Amino acid sequence: MALFLWLDLLLLLLAGVRCTSVKNCHAGCRCEVESFGLFDSFSLTTVDCRGLGPGAIIPVPIPLDTAFLDLSSNALGHLTDNMLAGPGYTTLVSLDLSSNHITMVSPNALSKLRYLETLDLSHNDLEGLPPGCFFGLPLAEVDLSHNNLRDFNMGAFVAKVNSKPVSVDLSHNKLVSISTTPHGKLVHIQSLNLTANHLSGIPRLEGLEILRYLSLDGNPIVAIEEGDFAHLTDLVFLSLSSLRQLWGIESHSFKGLQSLQVLDLSNNPKLKTLRRSIFTGLDSLQELNLSGSGVTSLPHNMLSHLPAIKSIALGQNIRCLRTQKQGVFHRQLGQSQHYEVLNCNRDSLAL
Repeated sequence: MALFLWLDLLLLLLAGVRCTSVKNCHAGCRCEVESFGLFDSFSLTTVDCRGLGPGAIIPVPIPLDTAFLDLSSNALGHLTDNMLAGPGYTTLVSLDLSSNHITMVSPNALSKLRYLETLDLSHNDLEGLPPGCFFGLPLAEVDLSHNNLRDFNMGAFVAKVNSKPVSVDLSHNKLVSISTTPHGKLVHIQSLNLTANHLSGIPRLEGLEILRYLSLDGNPIVAIEEGDFAHLTDLVFLSLSSLRQLWGIESHSFKGLQSLQVLDLSNNPKLKTLRRSIFTGLDSLQELNLSGSGVTSLPHNMLSHLPAIKSIALGQNIRCLRTQKQGVFHRQLGQSQHYEVLNCNRDSLAL
C-alpha cells in the first residue's frame, strides 16, 4: 500500500505546475515560464513589459513561445505593422495593449498573431479601426472600452470584401455606430466590452451570434428598442448600467435573448417605469439588477414573463427573492395549488 501511495505522490509532483524565470528576458521586462504536465512536457511563457518608459525599443524582443504579453502603459501612439512582429509574437494567446495612447492601428499590425484569443485595447485614444484588422484571428475576448471611437466598423473583424459595411456601435470609447459586411461571420467572439463609448443607441451586432458577454455601460444611449438584441441568442450576461440618458425601454426589446441569465440595468436614473411586456422572451433570466435606477415599483404579475428569475435588486437596498406561497386550505377541496411570488424586503413591493 505504501508503494502505491508513493507512486501516486510522485505522479502528482510530476504533473504539477512549476514556474521558473527566463535568463534572456529583455531589460525592463519580467519573464516567467510556467511548466506543467507529466515531466514538464508543456510550458507557457508570460512576459510583463509594462511601463518601459521613453526610449524603449519596439518591438520588444521576447522569448520564443511567449503566450501572454503585457505591453500596457508604453505610450505606443500609432500601432504600426512592425510593432508586433518577430520571434515570440506569432505564438501569443493573450495581448494587453491598454493605456498606450494608441490613436491608430495599421491594417496589418495584428495579422501575424494567428493564435491570439484575448486582446485588450482599452483606455486608448482610438477613433476607428481599419477594415479587416482583426480578420483571421481566433479572438474570443475583445476589450475596446475607454477609447475615442465615434464610428466602429464591424468590418474590422471580417475579410476585406467588396461590400459596403453596414453601420453598428461599441463602448468606453466614443463609439456611435458599428458595422459588419453582409458575408462576414464572427465565429469566435464570446466577450465584447464596449463600455464608456459615446453610443447613442444599441449597436447592431449581426455576426456576433455566439457572443456570451456584452457590456455597453456608460454610453449616452437614450432608448432601447424592439429588435436591438434579436441576433444575440447565446448571450448570457448583458450589462446596460450607468446609461445616464436612458429614459425608456420598448416592449419586447429583449426578445430573442433566450439564453440570458443576468441583466444589469442599474444606475439609470432617468429610467422610471417598466412594462411587463419588456421582459418577454427572457425565459432563462435569473438575476435582474435595477438598483440605483429611477424604477421604484415592479410591474404586476411580471413573473409570468420571467419563469426562471431568482432575484431582483431595486432602489438602494431592496432585494426581491422568488418564493413559493401556499394556497388557501379548503375543508372540502383540501389544499389548493402552491404559487410563486416575489417577496421583497419592503412590504409595499411584495408581488
